[in-house]
Amino acid sequence: MSDPSEERPQDWAPATRLVRGGLQRSAYGETSEALFLTQSFVYDSAEAAEARFKGEAPGYVYTRYGNPTLQMFEDRLALLEGAELCRAQASGMAAVHTALMGLLKAGDHVVAGRALFGSCRWILKEWASRFGVETTFVDAADLDAWRGAIRDTTRVAFLETPANPLLDIADIAAIAELAHAVGTKVVVDNVFATPIFQSPLTLGADVVVYSATKHIDGQGRVLGGAILGARDLLESAYRDIIRHTGPALSPFNAWVLLKGLETLDLRVRRQAETAGRLADMIAAHPKVRQTLYPFRPDHPQHATAVKQMRGGGSLVAFDLGDQAAAFRFLNALRIVDISNNLGDAKSMATHPATTTHRAVPAEEQALIGLRPGHVRLSVGLEDAGDLARDIARALDRA
Repeated sequence: MSDPSEERPQDWAPATRLVRGGLQRSAYGETSEALFLTQSFVYDSAEAAEARFKGEAPGYVYTRYGNPTLQMFEDRLALLEGAELCRAQASGMAAVHTALMGLLKAGDHVVAGRALFGSCRWILKEWASRFGVETTFVDAADLDAWRGAIRDTTRVAFLETPANPLLDIADIAAIAELAHAVGTKVVVDNVFATPIFQSPLTLGADVVVYSATKHIDGQGRVLGGAILGARDLLESAYRDIIRHTGPALSPFNAWVLLKGLETLDLRVRRQAETAGRLADMIAAHPKVRQTLYPFRPDHPQHATAVKQMRGGGSLVAFDLGDQAAAFRFLNALRIVDISNNLGDAKSMATHPATTTHRAVPAEEQALIGLRPGHVRLSVGLEDAGDLARDIARALDRA
């Protein structure tokens, strides 16, 4: 039998990492992780302050730079992801913005999957372009499109997989191979898959981003985000931008997210199991024209999904034909909430064309296959039978 003193966190299974990873107990020996709700820190002497600011002595100087509670959240998520370093952010969009802008400068080029959350698309098309960064949007599932778009000046390849809102799947390993051939960094938004079902870093991605607001919290309480990757890259690309622009996660939100990680594995697996059952039921309904779920054999990129994912996730998308039918469906729901959030313990449904992707022009919605009849369903932790009855009744009324 091995010596327990030789046990390393890297040897633990994911469920153990989620409960024990990054744990730091204070002198009081608390069971639950301590919440250090403080802005700044004090020093024993002026010399000690100088040494800490110079990086010659360990310790914290300001919560915008670091905090013991944030450190526990970052260490735990990094351990789960298999990353050398994690940097917490105030929201998922703060994480996406920092992850992109920390790698770019005027004259650089980005290739991005066309199917993106509306705010991600805005950052690239409207914001980054103001600073001389050009973006080419491609069908993320089409490797020839990536191959044709990547050029010598391409500094970032950015993709969501599964993508918002129709769960398009991109081949991370193949895209990374194309990108790395010209020195391009690959940034993957992994929020739909979660770290439970997909590990982009092991597939060749350089940076992974999360909206921790979604499954990591999973109970509708706080905002948060995270950027993960190799230590050298995160230090060189993001250390200064995080320090000086201030997208800091509050210690309280970090504590809530830290506690959310403890149940992430249980919640996401249960949600995915129910989502798979509901996807089959929805697909069989005569009023549904199309059902999209990564682990259904009829998903357009099913083979890629099962190759790189360990589960189908908690999101289902389906087409009811037109906006009126989609609205009738949403308004007939009695258990499932109408909400643009996702990954929550409560099931939620939204009409992407008029909510999350409202600002995307109609012609661009058409390019990603988003039609007026599409509904995006985020499956929660309610009883699967109750959800099935609620959804079936609403489909009948659609």
